Amino acid sequence: MLVAILGDTHFGVRNDNVAFHDYFEKFYDNVFFPYLKQHKVTRIIQLGDLFDRRKYINFNTLKRSKEYFFDKIVENDIRMDVFVGNHDTYFKNTNEVNSPELLLEDYRNNIYVTSEPKDLDLVDLNVTLLPWMCSGNYQQCIDHINKTDAQVLFGHLELAGFEMYRGAVNDHGMDAKIFDKFDMVMSGHFHHKSSRGNIHYLGTPYEMTWSDYNDPKGFHIFDTETRELTFIENPYKMFQKWFYNDIEWEDQSVIDDLDFDQVKNCFVKVVVKNKNNPYWFDMYIDRLEKADALDIQVVDDNLNLQLEDDEDLVDEAEDTLTILINYANQVSSSVDSNNLNKFLSELYEEALSVE
Repeated sequence: MLVAILGDTHFGVRNDNVAFHDYFEKFYDNVFFPYLKQHKVTRIIQLGDLFDRRKYINFNTLKRSKEYFFDKIVENDIRMDVFVGNHDTYFKNTNEVNSPELLLEDYRNNIYVTSEPKDLDLVDLNVTLLPWMCSGNYQQCIDHINKTDAQVLFGHLELAGFEMYRGAVNDHGMDAKIFDKFDMVMSGHFHHKSSRGNIHYLGTPYEMTWSDYNDPKGFHIFDTETRELTFIENPYKMFQKWFYNDIEWEDQSVIDDLDFDQVKNCFVKVVVKNKNNPYWFDMYIDRLEKADALDIQVVDDNLNLQLEDDEDLVDEAEDTLTILINYANQVSSSVDSNNLNKFLSELYEEALSVE
């Protein structure tokens, strides 16, 4: 059997930003559901954090996500198993009150929500579904892990030593050795796609913050018979970095030849390496603005760092979370760095959802 594995979807992300709904819809309409239909895939396992907000739902977010996602599951006669992630729970110490169970009652014939650990029969393979582990269900989850005979586990896990975002390693959480008995562990929660040993963090279907820039996004197809995991990449980008260097330009025709249409409804950072002609630069920025970019930020490489390539320049335009963590690590403090990094990560996630 082929099963589509979908990472954290975070419907309502970035303060229920309509542009992100448009971006998500493009992925589901043009990539995800057409692939499932073409390959006759009728099962989905979603890895938690279905919704972004823990405390409430924005009505437009519920309406839009129903139209481009939940209704399409019914229309295509798909069954989706989803387990509760930390963004889906109202309380931090229990999964008892959670948004998927409360909001998706109308889809109960197609969508099955798991708030407690359980095993699931996928015809030719028995797997474990493990929701968000908190103080209220920790022992229940550990007991289920110890007693199950399943060799494959799907979870929403916070494990130490894995990257939350590219370059930001999580220093707290559970020891991955707890899951040594499983041949494969596939998890949501961390947005960077990575693997080590039997643990596979599958990442998110799409970009949601600057931390996701240039980090492959998409979904996976899991073959329950061969246990092969195939990555299907999302070609659409929400965050773009443009590199401005007019030192070798002969005239403004270089600007005229650029495809500015690709920045429509996207976030753009312009990394300036050389700006010798202020008029050309103003024209360049004006073209970006007229192309309806959602946000344009200019990063000047004015330190004469003699950076060798685009990757070095990208490093100079770090995302907010990386800047916070790097700064905190450089400051001498009596506070444990692991706890401080965890606090900053949680604070950053909350800030993204502030009304």
